[in-house]
Parts: sequence; C-alpha cells; structure tokens
Amino acid sequence: MSHTVTTLADLEALYGEPPEASLVKEADRVVPVYRALIEAAPFAALATRGPEGLDCSPRGDGPGFVRVQDEKTLLLPDRRGNNRLDSLRNIVRDPQVALLFLIPGIGETLRVNGRAVVSTDPALLESFAVDGKAPRTVLMITVEAVYFQCSRAVVRSDLWNPDKHVARNSLPSAGQILAAMSENRVGGETYDKGLAERVRETLY
Repeated sequence: MSHTVTTLADLEALYGEPPEASLVKEADRVVPVYRALIEAAPFAALATRGPEGLDCSPRGDGPGFVRVQDEKTLLLPDRRGNNRLDSLRNIVRDPQVALLFLIPGIGETLRVNGRAVVSTDPALLESFAVDGKAPRTVLMITVEAVYFQCSRAVVRSDLWNPDKHVARNSLPSAGQILAAMSENRVGGETYDKGLAERVRETLY
C-alpha cells in the first residue's frame, strides 16, 4: 500500500481548510505593514529556477538592503560573491523569484513572490554604492504576492537563542570543506587563515 500523496484532493483532505488568517494576510503589493518588515530585514533567501533546476542563495546587508521603490517594486543589489551567478543565470532565463526575509529576534518571516529583471542602469547602480563601490547589477523585482509567515518554524528551531549558537570549530571549516571536495587542490589551513580578512576586504 502506497503512503505517497499524489493528488491535490488527497493532500487537501489530509490537512483540511486553511484558517481565514492564512488567507487574508496575502497582498499583491507591499502594504505599509509589510514595508516595515522589509526595511528592518538585514537578510533574505532568494529562490530562483532555470533549465538546470532550482537555486536558493543568501542575500544580506544592513537593514533595508532590499529597497522598496514603490508598492509593486523591490530593488535588490547584487553584492560581491563567488561569481557562480546561479541566481542571475536563472533570472535571465526565467524571471520568477521568491524571497524569504528574516529579522533577528523576530519570529515572523516575510515571503515575497514576483518576477525579476537584471538591471545595469548606471544611476541605479550608483544609488547602491557603499564606500564608493557600486554593485555590478541590481535586481528589479515586480511584486506579485506578499505575506508573512507565522513564527512556529523559528520558535521550533530556537533560531535566535544565543545559548544555542554552534561553536564554529565543531563543524568543518570552509577550507576543510574545499580541501575535501577538491582532493586538496584548493582550501586547507592556509585558506582558512586568510578567510576573515578576505571577507572584510571584499564585502562590496
């Protein structure tokens, strides 16, 4: 006997109807209460999809690093990273994106679904410059749906509890991971020794 749910009817029968609060919270634009959350968030996960599959990457900067241009438009600067361009490659071919915003100390998260384009407008790039360094591109996201997520996942995970912070030396370091994955061609102890300084020097 199969225990796999394969139809929407079976799925909906299993979970039942969503409560009214789950439905009324969704908007098709950035309303003031949601703008407040976006402007307080220093971190978001960006989900995209393309011919090769799905991608989800971390994005972060000071609170409000995702700019609310208007109630239907968000602007997300593409800060320096690893140059894999996974998210940007996907967006160029499939504009659908999703964002999940996190705010330290707050249980509720904010979800945004929409469509993005990759912009190289000089004035726009310059408006996001930090220490004289502008991003190479900015994502212009047209908002299609916005809604907050209740705090249960954050409460269950105890995410913001400093007593639950994991000691960095209890897990493989970036250098150790790279060495293991490359048969010691890259990474290792030397990589780790210079990592903190490299990160500081290449934030923007």
